[in-house]
Amino acid sequence: MAKILEMPKLSPTMEEGVLSAWHKKEGDAIQVDDLLAEVETDKATMEFRAFDKTTLLKILVPAGSQVKLGQPVAIIGNAGEDVSALAAQAGGAAAQAPAPAAERSAPTPAAPPATPQSAVAASPRPIETLAPPAQRRPPVEHVLDRTSFPTEAVEPSRGGGDGRVLASPYVRKVARERGIDLQGATGTGPGGRVVPADLETIGASASAAIARMAPAPAPTLAADEARPLSPMRKAIARRLTESKTTVPHFYLTVDVDAGELVKLREDINAEIAASGDAKINGDAPPFKVSVNDLLIKACAVALVAVPECNASFTPEAILVHKRVDISVAVAIPDGLVTPVVRNADQKSIVAIAREVRDLASRARARKLKPEEMTEGTFSISNLGMFGIDEFAAVINPPEGAILAVGQVRDVPVVEGGAVVAGKRLAMTLSCDHRVVDGAVGAAFLAELRRLIEHPLRVLTG
Repeated sequence: MAKILEMPKLSPTMEEGVLSAWHKKEGDAIQVDDLLAEVETDKATMEFRAFDKTTLLKILVPAGSQVKLGQPVAIIGNAGEDVSALAAQAGGAAAQAPAPAAERSAPTPAAPPATPQSAVAASPRPIETLAPPAQRRPPVEHVLDRTSFPTEAVEPSRGGGDGRVLASPYVRKVARERGIDLQGATGTGPGGRVVPADLETIGASASAAIARMAPAPAPTLAADEARPLSPMRKAIARRLTESKTTVPHFYLTVDVDAGELVKLREDINAEIAASGDAKINGDAPPFKVSVNDLLIKACAVALVAVPECNASFTPEAILVHKRVDISVAVAIPDGLVTPVVRNADQKSIVAIAREVRDLASRARARKLKPEEMTEGTFSISNLGMFGIDEFAAVINPPEGAILAVGQVRDVPVVEGGAVVAGKRLAMTLSCDHRVVDGAVGAAFLAELRRLIEHPLRVLTG
């Protein structure tokens, strides 16, 4: 019997996904656990497999579509069955409800007619007194006069001693027709009289003034590129906004001597190269232990010594974890994922390095499983490889803290009263104040500093 196949929940945090590719076409027979499609979720590209032995009768959602959880994507059943009714039913379920009509705004009531009482109650207008004739402003006939007229006193016109413009009725008529303001103009005629030949000069001066006052044309802006939000970017936006608005962050920063840590890394890599284990399955580039691998192990050992930082907040209690599972931030083209190194305190540095390399490789290929990216107890985010000296990271709930690591810097340091070349490493611990108090965070960083500056203790625990 034919039935509708809906989008299942392929990861714990999935609410929607992009159906990136169909691996079956209409009419194909399907066996149990056959791969039907690939779905891009907020964490990785997941496989959508069949639960029944059946036939794919109709595809309702084309590849590349955004699909909500529980939305019909296909119809399956026995070969040759009529699926028109189910297709109509699926189409109705997928259709969005029409937006409600806009509410009509209530008509504004007309203002009540004025009553004799209100007219009487109105305050009388103050009596205006005219200034002496010498201080009165001449009538404004042009917009330029409104901005250039002095406020203190009226300067008499240069055309005549009493402020009159000396011009014949003919010149005034031509000026009005051409839109030329003669106010304040001085002509070339006797006594400053404006003659017809002066109108060209006066008009050109006014046009130049208007051109100078005209605003410059607005620059043409290049069109913006709108990039649709991927499911991963939506999840990052949702979770980090939740973290910054609901988790009370505070930050502790230390700058430690990383010289011995760098030397230990060089010794380990030299030993790996000498033993012939530098290649993993013959792949290039050769396998090496990174500073971040050493820090993962150091953090794991420090969390065992200060377990209060290896904790999470719940409304009922603080959960102090008995396992040390380190989430490692990995940048990928679409955003960021945090694969988890389980029981990092119980693994060797080389084992951690191999596991991190495998997790990061599969993360960039979007091949991680949901269980490999959840249930961490502490996070590390390292931007040192990008040349960042120091930064503060956002806590990854429900974890109680995250360590932000910068690059190892070559700086002058004072040793024994002399300035020598040294290597320094800045780290910032972001703490959830509901779980970790300032003194607890400081104790964790003190233990981490001790391990980094004496890295053989990392190997011995």
